[in-house]
Amino acid sequence: MVVQHNMQAANANRMLNVTTSAQSKSTEKLSSGYRINRAADDAAGLTISEKMRKQIRGLDQASTNAQDGVSSVQTAEGALTEVHSMLQRMNELATQAANGTNSKDSDRQAIQDEIDQLTTEIDRVSETTKFNETYLLKGEAGTKTINMKAHDAGLKGTLTDNGDGTAKFVMDTLNAGDKVSIGGKTYTIGSTADEVKTEVGKLAKDKKFTVNGQEITIADATDAKAGKYTMDDAKGLVTAGATVKIGTDEYKVMTDNKDAAGAANADGVDDNDATVISKAHAYELASKELLAANQIGDTKGNATITLADGTTPVNATNGDGTFKIKVGQAEVANSLSFSLHVGADADMTNKIQVNIDAMDSASLGIKGLNVKDASGNAATYAIDAIADAVSKVSSQRSALGAVQNRLEHTISNLDNVVENTTTAESRIRDTDMAEEMVNYSKNNILAQAGQSMLAQANQSNQGVLSLLQ
Repeated sequence: MVVQHNMQAANANRMLNVTTSAQSKSTEKLSSGYRINRAADDAAGLTISEKMRKQIRGLDQASTNAQDGVSSVQTAEGALTEVHSMLQRMNELATQAANGTNSKDSDRQAIQDEIDQLTTEIDRVSETTKFNETYLLKGEAGTKTINMKAHDAGLKGTLTDNGDGTAKFVMDTLNAGDKVSIGGKTYTIGSTADEVKTEVGKLAKDKKFTVNGQEITIADATDAKAGKYTMDDAKGLVTAGATVKIGTDEYKVMTDNKDAAGAANADGVDDNDATVISKAHAYELASKELLAANQIGDTKGNATITLADGTTPVNATNGDGTFKIKVGQAEVANSLSFSLHVGADADMTNKIQVNIDAMDSASLGIKGLNVKDASGNAATYAIDAIADAVSKVSSQRSALGAVQNRLEHTISNLDNVVENTTTAESRIRDTDMAEEMVNYSKNNILAQAGQSMLAQANQSNQGVLSLLQ
């Protein structure tokens, strides 16, 4: 028997220490709820868990970012709802002003006053709409020049936008006797005597035509009483002011010796009937209406109408029905552009770009809109300009709506990924309380047993005392 080394007690003490340590770890896991409380608990697991936590917290914030993006887009789109409403009212007013029953002064002035107020309010909405101190509808620093849409002034023909700030308008072919509406007025395309004589010359013997209602027959010899004339005599009946009908075609032979002021100067307008005009004069009038229609919203004075060569102005003699339109322009603020970060990583694919054009009256092409001219033509052309503005606002609202829908899907996806990633992280990091409670209970029992065995082992050396007595 020895007293210096009580190996039974040492062994019991060592095992008690092991059990106490395991019991302490179980207590920590049960009280914290985490299986991994320090790197020593599971170094690899801790690394994976922390990476997952970074992703989870990043995605949580990305979801918040996307929700803020939805809020900003909704703010802009809500403001544009009112801009749309004002444009629709302006369209009603322009349509009303275009009607010929208005008093030339007071009625259209009252309409103009309301349009001016609505234009000012559109500018105010654009200037003041903001989200978190960011102005959404006034663009951002810097300016750019935008082109207005080309307009055909209601003329019959084909309009082609060249996409470079110019357009081509080809007017439907005008023939002698055609009716054409220009600037709200209806004209008849007149003819010169020589032009009509050429058409008469195409008739064969025994063919008929009428001059001022009198039936004329082409014959070998002239017999005025019988209405028969030789070709030369028949042509001689075609004089200024005559109305000649050949088959279904009717020709007005123009008398054009004086201009509108009464001076001896041909101007393409019949001296006796101002509704009868030459084809060239019709093209000249059309060019003026095209210019008026394309000057709406042109704050830079850029709009011009020329012949197809792009440089020669249209006058009373050179028109051919093909016009080159240089569209109006306006200098406006650059589009507002910002990106929403909707991911947890520094990846540019996690950016959703939002672009919002300036929505003031200049950008919409309705700045300085006028409907109060005496003829109502300005109001008529204003209808087209307002339609373009409505289309632009609709396009912007559609773009914002598309972004909002995308963001809502993004939010749903982010929240789903956060949920699944959190579940995965929980499996790595969290304590399985039932399993750990089993370990705790086992260690508790072992601790009690170890304490008992240590007490017994310490008592075993007491037998030495009996030898010393």
